[in-house]
Amino acid sequence: MCILYLRLIKLGTSSVKMKLLCVQVLKDLLGEGIDVNNGDIKASVAVLTFILSSAAKHDVDSESLSSELQQLGLPKEHTTGLCKSYEDKHIALQEKLRESSLRLGRLEAVAWRVDYTLSSSELQEVNEPTVQLCLQTQGAETGTTETAIVSVSADKFRVLLTELKQAQAMMNALQ
Repeated sequence: MCILYLRLIKLGTSSVKMKLLCVQVLKDLLGEGIDVNNGDIKASVAVLTFILSSAAKHDVDSESLSSELQQLGLPKEHTTGLCKSYEDKHIALQEKLRESSLRLGRLEAVAWRVDYTLSSSELQEVNEPTVQLCLQTQGAETGTTETAIVSVSADKFRVLLTELKQAQAMMNALQ
């Protein structure tokens, strides 16, 4: 916060310029992009990006944000411009942050079969079952479907099945 304050003073930033800078930072956070070349401005943009995105992530209202920033030493006229810009784009910023947060792929389908190998070219007698799992997943980012085939020994399959049952019991307990 002190870095932002010193850089804003160094740049001679008025409260109007502060609000314009916040508007540009919010455009960048919302994916519209900005073009900044000056090192001092880049540093200010980085600090404002952190402040605005953190406030949106934690659903901080503009009054609380204003109070916190003033307690950290940012002048009231700068805080007013920043918080007005934040208040105007608060909901849109939260939506954008939700879209770009960690997303996990989705399991589409599971198919399985048990193979029982009697012998092979390597060993005369094997007599060991293996489980072939075919997992179809949909990627979180791309939305494309991918297929993975996994061979698991009978012992490992028993462990996997036990752990899946435990996880399911835990999920049921949470509901």
